[in-house]
Amino acid sequence: MQIDGIGRFVPCDARDGEEWDRLRDFCARWGLAAFSRDPFIGGHVTGSAFVLSPDGRSVLLTHQAKLDRWLQLGGHCDGIADARFVAMKEAYEESGLARIALLSPDVFDVDIHEIPPRGTEPAHLHYDVRFLMRAEAGELSASAESKALAWVPLDRLRDFTQAESVLRMARRIKAGA
Repeated sequence: MQIDGIGRFVPCDARDGEEWDRLRDFCARWGLAAFSRDPFIGGHVTGSAFVLSPDGRSVLLTHQAKLDRWLQLGGHCDGIADARFVAMKEAYEESGLARIALLSPDVFDVDIHEIPPRGTEPAHLHYDVRFLMRAEAGELSASAESKALAWVPLDRLRDFTQAESVLRMARRIKAGA
């Protein structure tokens, strides 16, 4: 299954299939506007990177300043209709790493979640498209959007977050997905 600007995804279970169908329908309805940051269309596509350490045993998390939570790297497409590119761009910008490898051109995970109202923006959905990557070179350097960065061993992820959307990606790694 393929969506323009998103790529191909093979659902692992019913939840994946439902999220993919919702993402496909949203993109079909809004076209390029789905990749804008316009919260008044009900949401927008975001791109995220699940960046593994060179040995594959840890994942890079950012302590996101606005949300005060440990999350994977990622951000808004801001009009760029290429979620894979956005995920890679955000991974570089938020990590300071010099080289990151995309482990597959296919989508690794899709997570649709609500963003609460903030200022003049109403509540809206983030249609988050996630890609699996591996760090290859460089030193970590947190961006202004982050309180900190940390290499978190996959088996200690629950010490940093209880977010099912992050824990699910770690389970997929461990299962060899």
